[in-house]
Amino acid sequence: MNSKIDGQQTGAAAPRRSEVAVLDSTMSYLEAGTSGPTVLFLHGNPTSSYIWRNIIPHVVPVGRCIAPDLIGYGQSGKPDIDYRFFDHVRYLDTLLDMLDIKELVIVAQDWGTALAFHLAARRPQRILGLAFMEFIRPIERWEDFHQRPQARELFKALRTPGVGEKLVLEDNVFIEKVLPASVLRPISEEEMVVYRVPFPTPVSRKPVLRLPRELPIQGQPADVAAISEHDHRALRLSSYPKLLFAGDPGALISPQAAQEFAAGLKNCRFINLGPGAHYLQEDHPDAIGTAIAGWLQEIARVESMVELA
Repeated sequence: MNSKIDGQQTGAAAPRRSEVAVLDSTMSYLEAGTSGPTVLFLHGNPTSSYIWRNIIPHVVPVGRCIAPDLIGYGQSGKPDIDYRFFDHVRYLDTLLDMLDIKELVIVAQDWGTALAFHLAARRPQRILGLAFMEFIRPIERWEDFHQRPQARELFKALRTPGVGEKLVLEDNVFIEKVLPASVLRPISEEEMVVYRVPFPTPVSRKPVLRLPRELPIQGQPADVAAISEHDHRALRLSSYPKLLFAGDPGALISPQAAQEFAAGLKNCRFINLGPGAHYLQEDHPDAIGTAIAGWLQEIARVESMVELA
């Protein structure tokens, strides 16, 4: 009981890394556990399955955990595509079909939540539960985006032609500045190396630049804003179990706003993790993992009671 995941001590067997051909490229994913419901972990920008490394060991005893690297991220391929939100949908859908994943629980953060909401809106009968944090939502005004004004100005710059290219493709600001500034604890050099490896060149950082420009702010881009509105309507109507985590002050959403959001959903539990910004998995892995494991056991008990009734 002393195995490690990416250098971190765990109490469960280390996940197995696999790679499969997906569309015109390849996708890499971690898999751990063999019994219980399939739990799909979806990361955001600019991270990878690595961000779940200290959460998965808590969940392995109660679920089969699968954590993919989104296309263009981690150890997945980097095909010559635009890396729009809809590209990520295509690749993730294909991966799930290839892995024959039917019913599943989703655990998601950042752009992983947009993918989760879209999947759940299209295939609600397949969703056993949804745990999420620091989520993507339609934003009517720039003033409502992000908890820090300086971050708001940075994202405006990222969406500005020429300026965004300089910041992300040339200066690698998302990895070197945004990521460590969005974690409260100091990130070690060993951890930073793992986050840097997928993006060694300007062209390799194309996915990292695209997603800030896909954020549905003030109705733009129109197609992403429309689908986000649709997916959030479906989320509010859904009845599958939900678990919403928040940190204080948060980044995309404050704990107060997150609690109000949870109150507007059916069958949603809210957990305030305490001090935290955007990458809550790095500051609160044990609390998140323990809560998800307990929540999954509750879901299983409820389902068993329903089947017996």
